[in-house]
Amino acid sequence: MGLLTLGALGVVYGDIGTSPLYAFRETFEAHHLEVTQANVIGALSLVFWALIIIVSIKYLLYVLRADNKGEGGILALTSLVSPRRGTVIMGRLKWLVLLGLFGTALLYGDGVITPAISVLSAVEGLKVVQPGLSSYVLPIAVAILIGLFAVQKRGTHSVGKIFGPIMVTWFLVIGVMGFSKAIGTPEVLQAINPLFGARFLVSNGVAGFLSLGSIFLVVTGGEALYADLGHFGKKPIRLGWFVLALPCLLLNYFGQSALLIENPEAIESPFFLLGPEWARPFLVGLATCAAIIASQALISGAFSMTVQAVQLEYLPRLSVSHTSADAEGQVYVPLVNWMLMVGSISLVLAFQTSGGLAAAYGIAVTGTMGITTLLMAAFALKRWHWSPLKVLVVTLPLLLIDLAFFLANVAKIPEGGWFPIVVAAIIVTFMTTWSTGRRLLAERIHRGEISMEDFMRDLDPAVKRVAGTSVFLFRGEGAAPPALITNVKHNHVLHEQVILLSVRTSDRPYVPAEDRGSISPLGNGVCQVTLNYGFMEEPDVDAGLLSFAGEELGLQEGSLTYFLGRETVISAPLKGMATWREHLFAMQMRTAAGAARFFRLPPERVVEVGSQVEI
Repeated sequence: MGLLTLGALGVVYGDIGTSPLYAFRETFEAHHLEVTQANVIGALSLVFWALIIIVSIKYLLYVLRADNKGEGGILALTSLVSPRRGTVIMGRLKWLVLLGLFGTALLYGDGVITPAISVLSAVEGLKVVQPGLSSYVLPIAVAILIGLFAVQKRGTHSVGKIFGPIMVTWFLVIGVMGFSKAIGTPEVLQAINPLFGARFLVSNGVAGFLSLGSIFLVVTGGEALYADLGHFGKKPIRLGWFVLALPCLLLNYFGQSALLIENPEAIESPFFLLGPEWARPFLVGLATCAAIIASQALISGAFSMTVQAVQLEYLPRLSVSHTSADAEGQVYVPLVNWMLMVGSISLVLAFQTSGGLAAAYGIAVTGTMGITTLLMAAFALKRWHWSPLKVLVVTLPLLLIDLAFFLANVAKIPEGGWFPIVVAAIIVTFMTTWSTGRRLLAERIHRGEISMEDFMRDLDPAVKRVAGTSVFLFRGEGAAPPALITNVKHNHVLHEQVILLSVRTSDRPYVPAEDRGSISPLGNGVCQVTLNYGFMEEPDVDAGLLSFAGEELGLQEGSLTYFLGRETVISAPLKGMATWREHLFAMQMRTAAGAARFFRLPPERVVEVGSQVEI
């Protein structure tokens, strides 16, 4: 439990743990609020209750209960409330899937913004240490980001061992900093009374309400608590939060408030000015390490989320590298990595300050959290069998809070909040186009299919049966795969043993060995084999087939020849998708990683058979 809690502190709380670098400053400076004692205590009250209600109650005590066989995250939750049948989304719940996909897409935007704002806000501490170093902030931030993304291909398993101790040090340091200042200003304890937060909002009018968009920055990273559920479990995540992360964060915010009551001019950088002058260089270094860790959590999360989306057939197959022989979930997706790097560096160069980036930050997280609240309502109705009244009583207050934070962030759209929305819209378009296109493609292929029984009965006697075993990957169980029909038609040969292999992805994250698959003999040396994998698993089909069916079918390692169909999509005036989406789907098909690599098939034993399909 101790090691898991340490790991959770290093990975799960990196993002939310670096919010003190910029959240309080942005609350006042971005909205031109006067730094008075009443305003400081009022803002602190909102910060206090945001951490309690959103993170402690909503995520730690409520959302974490909704796990999909131990896995969490918005895609896992989506699969729980709206199961799929093949590539078809169940009708009445289709809007829930679209919400889940949009929330997932927003997290990609978060994955671009978090490294940029975390690293930039940490390096900006150089301005406090030595104002003359201001011109070096951008080059150093860009260099750190390049280095961060460049080492991703090596995996996080080695550096992950030091993440926990560094974040423990970070939380203890910021907690001590805050306590040493707050102890001399007991009036900050008034912030525990929520009335001070209400007075802050009322007395500052529109500016006070819009400041919620910056106050929300204190809970960014809350979604990571749920997304990383499968890596650490509920107890370590909860223990790390309530024992260390929450107390230290609150102490630091109370300390920053005490500093601002004493010296309103410190609003330019309350975090770094909270520490003694001699320790500020050390703080800059420690903050940079914490920012890198916060970024790493989002980057790794984007890789895992991409693998889930591919397995659930919302994204095309992508090249995926496994970076650890021991930890199956540690993966590296090159395309996603370099896209995140280009996006993060572009944001740093475009906005140039963490204050500018803060405008783009909140909209992505508030959108995702609001969607999670709606999906949780559907989950409670469907899986926990709560009454509609109980769901309403629990959901409505949380949804109103999410909505208030979201509306406050809407004002940031012209200043940068448009960025995650545009990113999310593009990704959702890609996801829905791929999912719909795959369904239409399957319909076109299955429309002309014949059963394997009919195919074998009508087999030309001139076709020779040759020694060996051929494996045809095809989802139409019991039907003759197009690749098989084409191969027999042109080559006039058929192996003595033919395996029709269907690889299916379950709504569960992991499939136990006893549910791995099934074998159905079809006669004439032909059998149907189905292999089941969870959406968190990365299928090794060659090893899986040998392990599951090797003994029963007499398969030998290295003896199987895999036949794969490769379809070329042609846009046609048929009912289905808009023409531009058909062209987009055709492009996705061309750029998707080959099935051989995705299913980890030995390339020297793979034969691809091409065909053209109109959609």
